[in-house]
Amino acid sequence: MADRSLEGMALPLEVRARLAELELELSEGDITQKGYEKKRSKLIGAYLPQPPTANGAAVVRCRLQHSEGAPRRMLHSGNIGVCDIREAAVRERAASTAGNRPLFYFRFGVDQALPPERRAPVTPSSSSRYHRRRSSGSRDERYRSDVHTEAVQAALAKHKERKMAVPMPSKRRSLVVQTSMDAYTPPDTSSGSDDEGSVQGDSQGTPTSSQGSINMEHWISQAIHGSTTSTTSSSSTQSGGSGAAHRLADVMAQTHIENHSAPPDVTTYTSEHSIQVERPQGSTTSRTAPKYGNAELMETGDGVPVSSRVSAKIQQLVNTLKRPKRPPLREFFVDDFEELLEVQQPDPNQPKPEGAQMLAMRGEQLGVVTNWPPSLEAALQRWGTISPKAPCLTTMDTNGKPLYILTYGKLWTRSMKVAYNILHKLGTKQEPMVRPGDRVALVFPNNDPAASMVAFYGCLLAEVVPVPIEVPLTRKDAGSQQIGFLLGSCGVTVALTSDACHKGLPKSPTGEIPQFKGWPKLLWFVTESKHLSKPPRDWFPHIKDANNDTAYIEYKTCKDGSVLGVTVTRIALLTHCQALTQACGYTEAETIVNVLDFKKDVGLWHGILTSVMNMMHVISIPYSLMKVNPLSWIQKVCQYKAKVACVKSRDMHWALVAHRDQRDINLSSLRMLIVADGANPWSISSCDAFLNVFQSKGLRQEVICPCASSPEALTVAIRRPTDDSNQPPGRGVLSMHGLTYGVIRVDSEEKLSVLTVQDVGLVMPGAIMCSVKPDGIPQLCRTDEIGELCVCAIATGTSYYGLSGMTKNTFEVFPVTSSGAPVSEYPFVRTGLLGFVGPGGLVFVVGKMDGLMVVSGRRHNADDIVATALAVEPMKFVYRGRIAVFSVTVLHDERIVIVAEQRPDSTEEDSFQWMSRVLQAIDSIHQVGVYCLALVPANTLPKTPLGGIHLSETKQLFLEGSLHPCNVLMCPHTCVTNLPKPRQKQPEIGPASVMVGNLVSGKRIAQASGRDLGQIEDNDQARKFLFLSEVLQWRAQTTPDHVLYTLLNCRGTIANSLTCVQLHKRAEKIAVMLMERGRLQDGDHVALVYPPGIDLIAAFYGCLYAGCVPITVRPPHPQNIATTLPTVKMIVEVSRSACLMTTQLICKLLRSREAAAAVDVRAWPPILDTDDLPKKRPAQIYKPSNPDTLAYLDFSVSTTGMLAGVKMSHAATSAFCRSIKLQCELYPSREVAICLDPYCGLGFVLWCLCSVYSGHQSILIPPSELETNPALWLLAVSQYKVRDTFCSYSVMELCTKGLGSQTESLKARGLDLSRVRTCVVVAEERPRIALTQSFSKLFKDLGLHPRAVSTSFGCRVNLAICLQGTSGPDPTTVYVDMRALRHDRKRTLKSLGVKGRDVFSLASNGSEKIVCVRQTERAQMTKQME
Repeated sequence: MADRSLEGMALPLEVRARLAELELELSEGDITQKGYEKKRSKLIGAYLPQPPTANGAAVVRCRLQHSEGAPRRMLHSGNIGVCDIREAAVRERAASTAGNRPLFYFRFGVDQALPPERRAPVTPSSSSRYHRRRSSGSRDERYRSDVHTEAVQAALAKHKERKMAVPMPSKRRSLVVQTSMDAYTPPDTSSGSDDEGSVQGDSQGTPTSSQGSINMEHWISQAIHGSTTSTTSSSSTQSGGSGAAHRLADVMAQTHIENHSAPPDVTTYTSEHSIQVERPQGSTTSRTAPKYGNAELMETGDGVPVSSRVSAKIQQLVNTLKRPKRPPLREFFVDDFEELLEVQQPDPNQPKPEGAQMLAMRGEQLGVVTNWPPSLEAALQRWGTISPKAPCLTTMDTNGKPLYILTYGKLWTRSMKVAYNILHKLGTKQEPMVRPGDRVALVFPNNDPAASMVAFYGCLLAEVVPVPIEVPLTRKDAGSQQIGFLLGSCGVTVALTSDACHKGLPKSPTGEIPQFKGWPKLLWFVTESKHLSKPPRDWFPHIKDANNDTAYIEYKTCKDGSVLGVTVTRIALLTHCQALTQACGYTEAETIVNVLDFKKDVGLWHGILTSVMNMMHVISIPYSLMKVNPLSWIQKVCQYKAKVACVKSRDMHWALVAHRDQRDINLSSLRMLIVADGANPWSISSCDAFLNVFQSKGLRQEVICPCASSPEALTVAIRRPTDDSNQPPGRGVLSMHGLTYGVIRVDSEEKLSVLTVQDVGLVMPGAIMCSVKPDGIPQLCRTDEIGELCVCAIATGTSYYGLSGMTKNTFEVFPVTSSGAPVSEYPFVRTGLLGFVGPGGLVFVVGKMDGLMVVSGRRHNADDIVATALAVEPMKFVYRGRIAVFSVTVLHDERIVIVAEQRPDSTEEDSFQWMSRVLQAIDSIHQVGVYCLALVPANTLPKTPLGGIHLSETKQLFLEGSLHPCNVLMCPHTCVTNLPKPRQKQPEIGPASVMVGNLVSGKRIAQASGRDLGQIEDNDQARKFLFLSEVLQWRAQTTPDHVLYTLLNCRGTIANSLTCVQLHKRAEKIAVMLMERGRLQDGDHVALVYPPGIDLIAAFYGCLYAGCVPITVRPPHPQNIATTLPTVKMIVEVSRSACLMTTQLICKLLRSREAAAAVDVRAWPPILDTDDLPKKRPAQIYKPSNPDTLAYLDFSVSTTGMLAGVKMSHAATSAFCRSIKLQCELYPSREVAICLDPYCGLGFVLWCLCSVYSGHQSILIPPSELETNPALWLLAVSQYKVRDTFCSYSVMELCTKGLGSQTESLKARGLDLSRVRTCVVVAEERPRIALTQSFSKLFKDLGLHPRAVSTSFGCRVNLAICLQGTSGPDPTTVYVDMRALRHDRKRTLKSLGVKGRDVFSLASNGSEKIVCVRQTERAQMTKQME
C-alpha cells in the first residue's frame, strides 16, 4: 500500500524503513487507519510543507513524581475511600516524555454510549517501551495472534470453568491499585483521551453525567471477561445511572492548608456534579466547573485548571495503541500454586450419620452422706486427731520392701509444720515471699510420694496453690522449657522439694542450682521436718469449708508441646472425691495399690485425695520398681490383700510378660481393678489377656473397671464394680472405615478393619454428659455419630490458668441442638475424648482429640496406627514398644509419620522388611498411606519423666532434621494424592506476554493475600455483632469490670482507666448530650477535638450510640495556634461537621484571643463541652439499619499540606478489627502497649477500636509525654510485662536519641524487654532500616530480641495491608539493584557481596547503585476488610 506521491521524494532510508513497518502494522491490525495516517504524516512532515494544525484533544497528562518529599498519587474507587490525589501542574517538556515513561494518564469525558469501534482500546504498554520493541526491526511469526488467541481462549474457557477470579465487591477497594491482577487486563498506564472521546465530543456536545460516568457493574463485568476496552478508573469515575445506593468513586479534591475557601464535600455524592473538562474554542457546549467540591477537576497547586491541549506525542500514542482486543493477562500467567493443587473430592458413598439427635445423659444423683467432711483439710484433721496411728501411705524401695509408712497423725502434724514455714519463714514478717493464694511448685521424685503428699496438704492448709511438676534432671530435659513457661505464667517463685531431690538437682561449680532454660528464678525450699521450724502452740491453720478458691493446678501437655495449667477449685476437689467415693464404693481402712503417677490424673485423685477423705491405706509402687519387677504390684495386692488397684494397661501387659506361673498369687481380694487408660480403645486387649491368665488366680471379670479421664474434666466416666458376675461388660465391634468419617457402624470381628471398644462405665454421679461435633459450633451429635464428649458438673476443672481465651473455648461450652437451642443453662467442659454414649448409658471412647489426624477429609487416630504397627511381625521388633505417630502438613494436608526405636540387634534387611509390612498393614486396615516411616536406635527418642515418648519433642526433631534415623522409608506417592497438575505449555506467545515479559522477572505474578476472614473458624463471640456499639454493650453486660483502657501519665502512673461498663455509661451520657443539647439527628457529623486519652474514646462511642458520624481531629497546639488551628478548621469544614465536641480546656483555647486572630470564632459550629455530662440515659441506643452505612471519617494531613479523608463503614470497621484480632491473636487476657497518635490510620484503630472488639487491655501512652520522660514507653512495657506493643518512628527515634547513654541506668532500674514478642512500628512510609536496627542494637542489652522489631505496611486506602502477627516470619534484609527499581524491576543481590558504603535506605536520594530494603511482614487477613 505504498503511497505513489512519495516515489519522487528523496526520503532517508530510515524513514522509508519506518514507513514499511507502519504498513506492516496496519495490515496486521496492530494500528488503525487513522493512527497509520498520523504516524505517516509525522514521519514525512519534515519533507512536506507544514499544514496548519488545530487544537489538540482535551487530554490531561499527569505524571507521578518519585522524588523524595512528593506524596504518592493513589487512585481509589470505593464507597468508603478517599485517597491522596496530589494536584500538581504538569509542566514537562515534550523532549522529556520520550525518555521518562508516564505512569498514569487520566481520561476524561469518555462516552459510554459510543459504539466499541469508536472507543480507544486500553493497552498496558507505555509509549517508550512500545517504540523500543517495534524499533528492533525484527518480528517473529510466533508473535502473530490469530491462531494463538483462539487456542488460548479455549484453554481459558476451560480454566474459568474450574475457577473464575471475580473481584469481590467490597467497600474498600481501588480498582486501579487494588484489583487482583489476574482478574483482568490492567488498565492502560499511559493512555490519553482519544479523538472519539474528546475531539468528536465537541461536535456532539459535552457528555452528561450519566454518559460520562462508568457504571460499577459494567466495569466489573468488563474486568471479569478480560475486556481491554475498559476505561481507566480515575478520579473522574463515578457511579452511573443504575440508582445504586453505594457509589463506586467518591474522591475528594486536595485542599491546601493556606486556602480557607469553601471546602470540598467528601461526605455526600450527588449526580449533579458532572465531569467537566475545559474545552477548546470549538466546543458547542461548555459549563463552568466549581472551584471546589469535586476531584473531577484536575487543577494545579495554585488552583488554575490545567491546559487541555494534547501534545503530538500523546496523540501519537493514543492512535498507536488502537489495536484489536487481546486475551486477558491471566491467560499467560496461570501459575497460582493453590489453583494447581488437586482438590480432594468427597466420596459420594461415604457413610453419613442417620440416627436421631442424642440426648444429654445424666449421671446418678450425688448422694449426701452425713459424715462426709466439709473440706479435704477437715478430713485430714479428723483422721489425724482421731486415728493418728492409722497407716496412710506406704512407700516401697527398689527391692519391693516397705521403705516408709506415713500415718495420718504424721501427715497432719508435718503438713501443719510445712504450712507454718511456708507462710512465716520465707521472706520477712513485713514482706513474706508466699501469701495465701500464691502458687508454689512441688518438685518431688516419683519414688517419694510421702514427701510430696505432706507438701501438698501443707499447701492446702496454708491456702497456697500447689503446682506439682516433674523433677528437672538436666537443663535440657524434653518439655522442661514449657514447664518453666507454666511456672512463669503462674508467678511461681518458690519450689518445695525433698532433701534427696535437692541434692540430686544439677548444680553449678559454686554449688548453686542453675536457672533451668525457660524457668523463672526459684527459691528451693526443703520440706523435711529437720529443716523446718516447729509452729507455736497457739498457731493453727484456718480450715474453711470448700469454696471456689483454687485448690491446685495440674499441668497438661498439649499436642503441640505447650504446657497448660488446669485450675481445680476446692469445691470441685471435694465434689470429685465424693463422686469417686460413691462410684467406687470406697470405705474406711480399705487398702489400695497405686502404680500411677501420684502428681496428676488418676493417681493423684485416688492415691492422694480420695484416699485421705476415706482414711484409706495406699501402697505406692514407684516406677523404678516396676522396671525391675513388673509383677511387684500384683505381689503387693496379694501381700496386703488390697481391695483396689490403680494401674494402666501397660502395667497389665508387662505383668503378663513377666508372669512365670507363680503359685502364690491370689487376686480374690480385689473388688476393683481401675484401668486408668481405659479411654484408649486398644486397652481392651490387655484387659482380656490379663483376665484370661489371672482368672484362675481369683481374678473376677467384673473387677476390671476401665475409666476415662482428662485434666480438664477430671474423671469423665468409670465402670462400677458389681457383684453380678453374669453381667458381661459392654463392648462393640465398629468399622474403622465408618469411624474415619465419624460414623458408628457395627461390623463383625472376622474383618481386619474393625475396632473393638469396651465401655468405660457410666457417667459420674452429679454430672451431665453429651457428645458434640468436634468442629465448628458445639452441636449435639446423632446417636450413631462420633463426637467430643462434654461434661457439665461441679467436679471439673475451671480454667487454664492465665488463658481466658482458651478457657472460654474449653470450659465454657454451651452445646446446642440442631435447632440452635442450648442444652443447658450451665456451661459444659470439653474432655478432649472422642466417643459416644451407647445403650444403657454406657460411655464408649474411641480416641482423643490430641491424637486426631485428618488426612484427605478422613479422621485417623494415632493410637490406632500405633496398635497396627505394633501388631506387625515380628512383634518384638520395636524396642520396648517405643513408637510415635504424628502428622505433618505437606501440600495443605496432613501426612502420617511413624517413628520407632528398633532393637539393637536388628539388621538393615530386617528393618526394611518390617517397615514394608507396616505400610501394607496400615494401607489394608486403615486405607491410608504413610508419608514417612523412620527407625532410630534404641533409647534415642526424647522421653517423658515416666519413660514414655515425648511426642511433641519427637515431632520437632523430625521437622528440624535432627532425628538422625538409621533407616528411613519415604512413601509420598501413596499418600500425597493432591500433587500439582502438570503445567500446560502454551503453543505460542502473544504480544501481551512479550510486553509483560519485559516488565516481570520470573514466572509468577507479584501478589499476596491473607487468609480469608469468612473461612476462618474460631469462637470469636464478637463476630455475631455487626456493629462496634453492639460489641461494647455486650461486653458491658458480660464482663462489666474488665479493664479495657489504662492511660499513663509522664510519671508512668495510671492517670485514668476505663472498664467495659464505665465506657458504656459514659458513651450513653454523651449520646444524651448530643441528642438534647446538640439536637443532632442520625447521620450528622461530629468533630472530636480531644488530646490523646480516655475522653476521645468515650466521645467516639457516644457518637455511635447517638447515630452520629465521628471525626477525630488533632487539637491545636497551645504554643502554635496560628499554624495548627487552621488545620482543625479545615477538617471541620471539609467534613461538614454539625457539631464540635471537646474538653473545657480546649473549648477556652478555641475562643481565646490568639485563636480569634487565626480563625473567626463565629465560623465554628456549635461547641459542646463534655466535662459536664448529663446524668440520665438515652431512651434507646441507635442501631444502624445497614452495615454498609458510614461509621466514621478518617482524616489526615500529609507533610505537604494535602488533606485526605477515608470513609469507613460499619462492616469495614468490624472486619478491620477482626483482621487485626486474628493477625495479632488478641484476646481479653492480653495487654498491649500503644504509643501512637490516635487521630487517623492504624493508630486510631488500635487506640479506640480494637480493645472494644477484641477485649484486650490497651495501655495508652501519649507520645507527647515522651518529651518529658523519654523512657516512659519502655518502662511501661517492662513494668506491665507487655508482650506486644505498637509505636511510631518518631517515638522510636526519640527513645534512640534520648536513651542512648542511659541503658545501664535503665537496666539498674529493672527495665526488662525480654518479654516483648512484637514491637510493631506503625507508619505509611518505607521502613527506616537504620533507625530500627539502631533501636534493636541499643536495647538488645535490656532483653529486646531483634526479631521482635518489625514494621507495618499500609496506606490511606488500606491502613494495615501487612502487619506483624504472632506467627510471622523473621524480618529479613535484602539488597536490591536501584537501577532495576527505576525501571520498575526488582533484581535481588546477595548481601555478602555488598560493601557497607554501597548500601543505603530506600528513603535516600543518592546516586548509589544498591538499595537496602526490609522484608514486609506477612500479608494481613484483609479479604473482607478492603
